[in-house]
Amino acid sequence: MEEPKEIKKLDEAVINRIAAGEIIQRPANALKEMIENSLDAKSTNIQIMVKNGGLKLLQIQDNGTGIRKDDFPIVCERFTTSKLREFDDLQNISTYGFRGEALASISHIAHLTIVSKTCNELCAYKAQFVDGKLQGSPLPTAGNQGTIITVEDLFFNMSVRKKALRSPAEEYQKISEVVGKYAIHNSKVGFGLRKSTENNDIRTPPDSTCVENIRIIYGNSIAREVVDFELQNDILNFKARGHMTNVNYSSKKLTFLLFINNRLVDCNNLKKCIDQVYATYLPKNSHPFVYLSLELDPVSVDVNVHPTKHEVHFLNEEQIIEAVCGALETKLLKSNNSRVYYTQAKLPGVQVENLPLKDPDKDKSKINPKELVRTDANEQKIEKFFGAPLDQSTSKSKQTEVLSAPFISKVNRVETELASILELRKDVEKNCHRVLRDLFSQHVFVGAINPFQALIQYSTKLFLCNTKKIMSELLYQFILYNFQNFGFINFAKPLPVYDLALQALELSEVGWTPEDGEKTDLAQKITDILTKNGEMLNEYFSLNIDEGGQLVSLPLILDNYTPDIAGLPVYIVRLATEVNWETEKECFDTVAKETALYYSKMSENSKWETNDWKWVTEHVVYAAVKEYFIPPKKFTENVAVLEIANLPNLYKVFERC
Repeated sequence: MEEPKEIKKLDEAVINRIAAGEIIQRPANALKEMIENSLDAKSTNIQIMVKNGGLKLLQIQDNGTGIRKDDFPIVCERFTTSKLREFDDLQNISTYGFRGEALASISHIAHLTIVSKTCNELCAYKAQFVDGKLQGSPLPTAGNQGTIITVEDLFFNMSVRKKALRSPAEEYQKISEVVGKYAIHNSKVGFGLRKSTENNDIRTPPDSTCVENIRIIYGNSIAREVVDFELQNDILNFKARGHMTNVNYSSKKLTFLLFINNRLVDCNNLKKCIDQVYATYLPKNSHPFVYLSLELDPVSVDVNVHPTKHEVHFLNEEQIIEAVCGALETKLLKSNNSRVYYTQAKLPGVQVENLPLKDPDKDKSKINPKELVRTDANEQKIEKFFGAPLDQSTSKSKQTEVLSAPFISKVNRVETELASILELRKDVEKNCHRVLRDLFSQHVFVGAINPFQALIQYSTKLFLCNTKKIMSELLYQFILYNFQNFGFINFAKPLPVYDLALQALELSEVGWTPEDGEKTDLAQKITDILTKNGEMLNEYFSLNIDEGGQLVSLPLILDNYTPDIAGLPVYIVRLATEVNWETEKECFDTVAKETALYYSKMSENSKWETNDWKWVTEHVVYAAVKEYFIPPKKFTENVAVLEIANLPNLYKVFERC
């Protein structure tokens, strides 16, 4: 049997090289450490030059406080720092660096040169370092205040590590990501990044803004869709701020920038929760851009978890993540901007996990036929059994002979602070039916039976839906969440409210009787009521009735959809007689309900240019239902949704036959 080998202490150079390999895993890690040192030195301008992905050359120049000449002999020794004195200081650490290992680690695996000048020195000093040791004495040289650190031949003495790295182009991309993230978080600091022989790839000016730097680094497509976010939680003792894209932007990859106490870190739990928040609102396999900065009590954060400092631990992690994600979703719902004409708020909803459906094409031999689920909305629609497929042309809004321009865009979104509207929104959210939310958000449209009924599929079940009830509730929610932010449907010629009221009183559905009084008197009262409240209706609902009693416009509630003009007279009468004009909350609630009721009425004669009611039902109404709808609990009682077939149960019937 072999004798055990003798245990010996490693050589100091070997220990330092191992430690350096843990801290500096790639050029981007080295640059991150140097950027943080520059920020700790109060720099306002940081310029970076890279050659061969940082392996040949990595240089950073700043205008910070600099390094004193007397500190040069120990600046690259391990555990030398100006930011920490005792271990207990970690509990209140407010700087990026604290271990005194960054420059030491770099000097053990690269050729390191430092040029630095402080405000009190007459000239700059230049020094070279090998394995943490100063080579000779610092030499005086010309230079501006600040520090220039040049790292050459990174990993020259770690050939295996060097070969394991990706291509120079990919390493440069990693470097670019680090610089971009710090430039966004530190928008008051100017950043520049370039390859040694090329112009700047990143250049942000000093005293910029987060959004402007997002535009410079990630492009206008993201910057124009971001909304700011702020949260303060006194119970959990933390603050959060940042910028997030609304639901109009989506990407195949999640871009998540997280800073905790100004330190760039990762938090997989928070990342997953934020992605789940967006999963309900974005297309499948699409992701947002989120920049988030958390300020936690330093006592509750452990920054010394990982050698690269890219992970931290903090107290009450689950509660903080829940609070942040909840606030993010609330902000998301208030900030959904329509891409084309007007701002349409994203309706809130329950987080929905995608149903784990089996892929029928992957291994059909192993799947029971009763478990096969149709996932392609273009296959086996109900229209296949009744004739040619529906017209798939692009939908435009209805334009009748009395309509001119169907919409007028609104430039700025108004964030309503009316307590009555906020209470009505909360009522909608509290009354959400979770199971039905899953059903509507993941349904597949099967076909429209008539303007009032449609078939949808969810998992292995088929449902008959009352389109009118669903649409009325959907439009009511749109009105609440787009309050004060509607587009306009303008009439080519204003319509007299008096004439519309007279037309309605002639209809049997209004139920006029002689006991109600003369029709002309009633029509005048209706005109007076709506004219008196015209300013409020126009400001909050884009329902414009001028001082002369003329109906000028209706609100644009849903893109590519305008109401049936034939129902306008009845709507005018009900608006005057069924709305509670006395109290604010009741007024807004009843106006919203009456408007939604009017807009929800479709007939087989309804036309939207070349598209008929079937096309609009599928591509406008149920498309909006799938994306936005919050089904109320009453839908389980009023037969708005009725299960009519269940595939496994049908197979049981066939088996008995």
